Formats: sequence, C-alpha cells, structure tokens
Amino acid sequence: MAVTTQDSELLILFRDPATKESAYTSIIRKYQEKLYWHVRRMVIEHEDANDVLQNVFIRVWNALENFREDSQLYTWLYRIATNECLTFLEQQKKRASVPLGDVESGLENKIKADKDFDANKLEWKLQLAIQQLPEKQRIVFGLRYYDEMPYEEMAKVLETSEGALKASYHHAVKKIEDYILNH
Repeated sequence: MAVTTQDSELLILFRDPATKESAYTSIIRKYQEKLYWHVRRMVIEHEDANDVLQNVFIRVWNALENFREDSQLYTWLYRIATNECLTFLEQQKKRASVPLGDVESGLENKIKADKDFDANKLEWKLQLAIQQLPEKQRIVFGLRYYDEMPYEEMAKVLETSEGALKASYHHAVKKIEDYILNH
C-alpha cells in the first residue's frame, strides 16, 4: 500500500478487508506520537502511557469500522485517548482507594522521581504546575498548549462548549502562572 496521508483515504482502505490491516497500521503511524504525548501528559509515566495507548488502539481497531465521520479522525482518536486516560486515572484512584487529590499528588511525586528532575528548571516547574490543576483544566491546557488544538475541535473531543473550554484554559493559565511565580 502506498503511503497515504489523507484520513478519508485511510478510512476507505480500512473498510476493505484486503487493505484493512495496512490502513490501520498507517493510522497508528500517523497519530501514535501525538496521542502518546497527550496520554503521557495525563498519566505521567512512560509505562502507564504505553499501556493506555495500547488500550486506545485496541478500542480504535474495534470501533473504526463504525466510525461515522461526524468529526475528523484525529478528534475521534483524541476523544478515545482522553476517555482511556480518565478511566486509567479512575482505576488508579480505586486501586489505591484514595481521593483523586491524592492520585494527583502521586502524579506530582512521579514527576519529582524522574532522574532528570530539577525543580529550578522552568520546564519542571511547568509540569508541577500542571499537576496542581483540576483534571478538566489539565486536559484542556494540554490539548490547547501542547497539541495546539482549536477550541472547536476540543469541544468535540471533550463534548462541551467552546466558551466553557476558553474559561477553563484561562483559569488554568492563571493558576500555572501563579504557581510558577510563587514556587
């Protein structure tokens, strides 16, 4: 199969039994890195991100045939990845039987445990500041700041209004600025 970059072509190829697997592989290659970093920012550890991403791609394989193309493929993939992350974090919370706030401080501790961690470096302060945000603001900030996703697409991924997302992003930025200035 020739290298294809158009999602619509990949979807047509995926629906053909003769090219289904190669089209799926192309979709994974096209979106794997972006999805990995989206997931990684939410769950922090590389191993956890790989596990969640594997679940994402299993769900994609099982559901892609029924994808109605109401949204762009990447929007649909991000929605699946976001939901898988939320499920993973909820399972972590239940497994530890602790409040979500404790899971979030656990994520902060994972950042601090990194062998390259340096609390004086701005990128590490940013990571710690992001972990202080409520879950929804963390997701919105990551999609907007790192993935540069337009609010219109984020609204589809997170199934909420653009206005609510703009407010969440604004509040997240303020909290991050305050954290960085005061720590």
